[in-house]
Amino acid sequence: MARSPQGLLMLLLLHYLIVALDYHKANGFSASKDHRQEVTVIEFQEAILACKTPKKTTSSRLEWKKVGQGVSLVYYQQALQGDFKDRAEMIDFNIRIKNVTRSDAGEYRCEVSAPTEQGQNLQEDKVMLEVLVAPAVPACEVPTSVMTGSVVELRCQDKEGNPAPEYIWFKDGTSLLGNPKGGTHNNSSYTMNTKSGILQFNMISKMDSGEYYCEARNSVGHRRCPGKRMQVDVLNISGIIATVVVVAFVISVCGLGTCYAQRKGYFSKETSFQKGSPASKVTTMSENDFKHTKSFII
Repeated sequence: MARSPQGLLMLLLLHYLIVALDYHKANGFSASKDHRQEVTVIEFQEAILACKTPKKTTSSRLEWKKVGQGVSLVYYQQALQGDFKDRAEMIDFNIRIKNVTRSDAGEYRCEVSAPTEQGQNLQEDKVMLEVLVAPAVPACEVPTSVMTGSVVELRCQDKEGNPAPEYIWFKDGTSLLGNPKGGTHNNSSYTMNTKSGILQFNMISKMDSGEYYCEARNSVGHRRCPGKRMQVDVLNISGIIATVVVVAFVISVCGLGTCYAQRKGYFSKETSFQKGSPASKVTTMSENDFKHTKSFII
């Protein structure tokens, strides 16, 4: 019975698969991977990275590596490497890190190779280490003096916390979280973004004067910045109008004085220096005034 093209294709694929398996067996190498674990620990506490490969014997060779932009050895030739020498230890095939730092976060891989009847067998296991970090003292931006009616932003930011912290602003020791119209500060109109740390007053008023500070918090801890006072001054519109009127009056008087002087010709007449200068006078002498004197010698 003739076989369909699909059946022939399946037979060819099966044939190539059998050949590939025979090739690996002939070369004495087989591999199995990969089990992935996730370990979460707070910074400065201890963590255990477990190598959960199914087959481990006394003749097995173990290596631990950290995988990032490159690959760095953690455990190699039966010894811990780098700074893990002083703050980690081996428990069977597992690594116990005594003092975890944020730089330890990342992916680790344990590789176990052992001789078998079929040849060398390699097993891999992956561990993802996440390090939780408390926020540092956040950087806060609070203006010292603003005018009523203006739009004002207060900023708060922390770059160290993991997970990313949320930000809460306080005024005079009282949290501004929640509906601004339903709390103590019912004369304020503001928007607080707990993710970005921005507290914005859409139209600030005199009642918003006070001491402000921000607190950054996550599941590990919380820190706050020192309080800073913001003074809101009333914009004196009447004073501004009076100043503008006085300046306009002075300019008008100066302009009228200039026009009057031009009409009177004060700017076109010659100065007294030009009228009375000795250089402008011509001295005339009569013929009789010219006489020979004894000292005159031709």
